[in-house]
Amino acid sequence: MANHKNLKLKSARTLAGMTQIDLAKSVHVTRQTIVAVESGNYNPSINLCIDICKVLGCTLNDLFWNEDN
Repeated sequence: MANHKNLKLKSARTLAGMTQIDLAKSVHVTRQTIVAVESGNYNPSINLCIDICKVLGCTLNDLFWNEDN
């Protein structure tokens, strides 16, 4: 399985005015976890995806659904 950068997540985080550290603290993970999710090197749990969506005011489809499939 190829790694795909999550540019939608990075874009939503940036639009929300949050750094990776801000988002990490908000969802109770390390900055390294956010870096890994954004870079496509980590497949987050559904619970982490939901927490990220709540913080950023987005849906799972907005941030994590790959429409290329």
